[in-house]
Amino acid sequence: MLKQTEGSRAVAETVAYCRPEVIAAYPISPQTHIVEELSRLVKSGTLKPCEYVNVESEFAAMSMCIGASAAGARTYTATASQGLLYMVEALYNASGLGLPIVMTVANRAIGAPINIWNDHSDTMSQRDSGWIQLYARDNQEAADLHPQAFRLAEELSLPVMVCMDGFVLTHAWERIEVPEQAQVDAFLPPYEPRQVLDPDEPVSIGAMVGPDAFTEVRYLAHAKQMQALDAIPRVADEFRQVFGRASGGLVHSYACEDAETIVVALGSVFGTVCDVVDEMRECGVRIGALAITSFRPFPLNAVRTVLGRARQVVVLERALAVGIGGIVSANVRTALSGILLDGHTVVAGLGGRAITKESLHRLFDDAIAGRLGQLTFLDLNTELVERELARMARTRRSGPSAENILRDVGSNR
Repeated sequence: MLKQTEGSRAVAETVAYCRPEVIAAYPISPQTHIVEELSRLVKSGTLKPCEYVNVESEFAAMSMCIGASAAGARTYTATASQGLLYMVEALYNASGLGLPIVMTVANRAIGAPINIWNDHSDTMSQRDSGWIQLYARDNQEAADLHPQAFRLAEELSLPVMVCMDGFVLTHAWERIEVPEQAQVDAFLPPYEPRQVLDPDEPVSIGAMVGPDAFTEVRYLAHAKQMQALDAIPRVADEFRQVFGRASGGLVHSYACEDAETIVVALGSVFGTVCDVVDEMRECGVRIGALAITSFRPFPLNAVRTVLGRARQVVVLERALAVGIGGIVSANVRTALSGILLDGHTVVAGLGGRAITKESLHRLFDDAIAGRLGQLTFLDLNTELVERELARMARTRRSGPSAENILRDVGSNR
């Protein structure tokens, strides 16, 4: 059904069509509208049978999901930012136990300083937690990825994060094809857990494992992620056959066939990048773009196939690995091992700063002209940074940098 709706509501309606039996939720902006809509659907009886539990914290939300999933229920939750960090211990338990929990993460910056706007710092911090991570380019894909996430989770017995940009997508209203219940039922079979806690057949889960077997257990977690590299494109193809549109998969390339420069990005900024690619193509510039949908597992071969034909690669990062620079670019470099081409890491859009077409035009022009360094911070106010560095050098008790920067910004207005 094509309708004008908010991204969060489209996700909530699609999750409801997936027939979750337990939803554990603790509201945190910007995922709040998702769990609010699901609570309304449960209360009204539209989504049943389903138990909606409004817990006291994000840690409790994931703990509740672990218990429900282990008992054989199809289980869902959503979170963002500090909430994701609060449930970290439970995240590792969920993946280590092989529980097929699906979670939406409305990507948001993490503090300090406090920031509620969008970047990918939260999910990038959990990239090695054992969860599959799928990044949506737009709200249509954000909705579409959820039936696929449940299929993947339950087929592989692994938890899945669907990552959608906070506010940029969650609070945006647009025309979205929300699936019908019959379509989802045709695509997503009833849940049959691979493992279940049964009082009549008691077993232990989460037992202590010593040095003699821990490596093998962790290897099996890695092996299941490698199986996902085959399952993700297959499930996406089956989704296309049922729903009549392409969503999900490992990567999406745009105008890359003859591109000498290719820009790599995750999430909603990919649409802006493609607009700039179109404008530069009209001027004869051979440039393309590559969206990575599956960040975990990372599709090394798919990335290498697309980027291996280019002369240079620009990776647009929505998170910062302090002390080294790029996160996505480190994975891209692994994919391109042995291929000689110029690689550039560009940190952009942190804390919700707009990534404009004008800035991207300047950035891509610099890359093509050979003026781009190995690590670049897009639209960095160097005057503010240098002023704070000088302040820190002058006196040991220079005060908190975030507050100093805010004062400096205010004095320039």
